[in-house]
Amino acid sequence: MNKKDINSKEYLDNLRHSCAHLLASAVVELYPDVKLAIGPSIENGFYYDIDFGDTKISEEHFPKIERQMRDNIKTWKGFEKEELDQIEAKKQYKSNPYKEELIDQYTENGKVKVGFYKSVGSKSSYFEGREYWDLCKGGHVESPSEEIKHFKLLSIAGAYWRGDEKNRMLTRVYGTCFPTQEELENYLKMLEEAEKRNHKKLGRELGLFMFHETAPGMAYWLPKGVTLYNELINFWRVEHKLENYQEIFSPLINKRELYETSGHWDHYRENMFLSETEEGETYALKPMNCPNAMVVFGSETRSYRDLPLRLSDTDTLHRFERSGTLNGLLRIREFRQDDAHIFVTEDQIVDEYKKLFALTEKFYSIFGLEYKFRLGTRPDDFMGDEKLWDKAESELKSVLESSGKEYFVLEGDGAFYGPKIDILMKDALGREWQMGTLQLDFQQPLRFNLKYSASDGTTKTPIAIHRVIYGSLERFIGVLIEHFGGAFPTWLSPVQVKILPISEKQIEYATKIKNTLLENGIRVELDERAETLGSKIRDAQVEKMPYMLIVGDKEVEKNEVSVRNRSGKSENMELEEFIKNVKTEIDNKNNV
Repeated sequence: MNKKDINSKEYLDNLRHSCAHLLASAVVELYPDVKLAIGPSIENGFYYDIDFGDTKISEEHFPKIERQMRDNIKTWKGFEKEELDQIEAKKQYKSNPYKEELIDQYTENGKVKVGFYKSVGSKSSYFEGREYWDLCKGGHVESPSEEIKHFKLLSIAGAYWRGDEKNRMLTRVYGTCFPTQEELENYLKMLEEAEKRNHKKLGRELGLFMFHETAPGMAYWLPKGVTLYNELINFWRVEHKLENYQEIFSPLINKRELYETSGHWDHYRENMFLSETEEGETYALKPMNCPNAMVVFGSETRSYRDLPLRLSDTDTLHRFERSGTLNGLLRIREFRQDDAHIFVTEDQIVDEYKKLFALTEKFYSIFGLEYKFRLGTRPDDFMGDEKLWDKAESELKSVLESSGKEYFVLEGDGAFYGPKIDILMKDALGREWQMGTLQLDFQQPLRFNLKYSASDGTTKTPIAIHRVIYGSLERFIGVLIEHFGGAFPTWLSPVQVKILPISEKQIEYATKIKNTLLENGIRVELDERAETLGSKIRDAQVEKMPYMLIVGDKEVEKNEVSVRNRSGKSENMELEEFIKNVKTEIDNKNNV
C-alpha cells in the first residue's frame, strides 16, 4: 500500500477500527466475564465500550492489555466476513444484552441477516478455541499482523450505553493507532502538549471560570473570565456595527408554539429544556435564536430597500446535551453565540456570502487561526421542498468555488431547514475544531409567512442566512485557551500589566504607576505581597502575564519602569513610552 493510501481517511478508519477489534480480543482473553458493546474508529483513534461487571479497571492495566494485544496480533492473517440470522448471531455471545440489542436492530428483528467478522488465524479461548468474532459492518485492514503494529491505549472514561443516562454506565477504553511509529510518537507528543494546555486546568489556574455540581454543563464565569468574554463581544460589536448589523435581544423562554412554527419542535425537541406551567402551557428555554429573529422581521412592514437586513444578538442559549458528552467549555448546556440572521433577496445571496467570508477572514486572522470550509448538504430528516434545497445547495457550491478557499462536501450534514457552510478551525497543535457556521434557509421564512415589498410592486418571501463566526463563545474561549496555552494576546488578556515593587519602599511609586495605567485604559494589578521579587516574577509567569513592571529604588530615582515581557526580555524605559507601546499593541490587536 502506497504512502497516499495509508494517509487517507478511509485507510486510517479501517486501521483504527481493526485495532478496536484487537483491543476487544485482548480484553476478553484477560477478563472472560466482560460484555462487549461497540468499538468504532473516531478521529485520531478508536474506543471500545465494555461492561467489566464487578472488575475494577484503570489505566494501570493498560500495559497488561497492550501486551496481550501484541501477542494476539501475531497470528491474525486477515478478516473474514460471515452472515448469520438473528438466532445464530445471538449464540455468539454469552448473555450479552448489548450485542443482542444491536443484533435485533441490525437484523430488523429477524428479517435480515447480520454481519460478523472473524480474525483469520487467531485462536480465542473466549470463543472456545475458534477465531475471535465480532459483530461488525466492516472496514478493516488486509494484513492485520503486518499493519497493526503502532498503537497505544490512552485513557478510560464512563459512557452510558447508547448515550442514555437511564442505561448502564459502561467503561470506554480509548486508544490510537497509526501506520508508522513516527506518526504515533508525534501524536503522543501532541497529546502531552495538549494536556499542558487543557482549558479546564488552565481555566482554574488563571481564575477564568469554574463549574459546580448543581449546574452541570453550565459555567460560572469569574471576574477575569468575564473580562476576556466581554473583550471578545466588544470586538464583535464594533466590527458588526461597521458592517451595518443591528443588535437585538429576545426572550430566553418561549411557548412551544414558536418552535412548532419554526420546525424545531418536530426536529429538535429532545435537545430542549422544557417546562409545564400550572395553566397547562409548555415553554422551552431558547436553544437557538432563529425563530425569534423571524418574529422580529415579521413585526413590521418590510421593503426591498430594507434588505439585506442584518439582525445580530448574543443571547444566552440552552441545549440539553447528555451528561456523558459534557466536556468543560467545549461541550456545554448553557452558552452564547455571536449570532446573526440576515434577510436577503435571492439575487443578494452571493454578495452577502462574499461579505461573510471577508468577515470570517478578519475574525480568524486576528487570532492567528487557520480554517477551511465544509459544505453540508440535505439531510434525511429535511424540511421543505426538494427543489428549494437543490437551489440553495447550488448557490452555496457556486459561492464556495468563487471564494478560492479550501472546502469539502459532507453529504447529509445540513441543518433540517437548509444547507450550511461550517468553519473548521485549526489550532496551534494542528487539531481541527468545528466553530462557526453560515447557513442558507429558504424554509423558515416561508413557515413564518415573512414578506417584503419587491421593487416590481409584488410581495415576496425573503431568504434567511443564519450565521455565527465565533460559534459558541464558551467553546471558542475553550479553544483559544488551548491555542494560546493561556498566554493570551495583550488586547485579550484579563490583566495586561502586573507591577512588582521590590520592597514596601516602592509601593507609593508603584501605586502612582497603577493609577496612570488605569487612566489610560490598561488593565493592571499591583502585587503588594511581602514576597521576594523572584517569587513575584514566577507567580506572574504562571499567570501568563503579558508585561511585568519591576520597580526598585533605581526606577523610583529615575522615574522609570523596568519592563519584563512574557518571554523574559527586560529593558528600562519611561512610563509614557511604555504606555504608548502597549496601547499601540492593544489597538492593533496583535495576536502574539
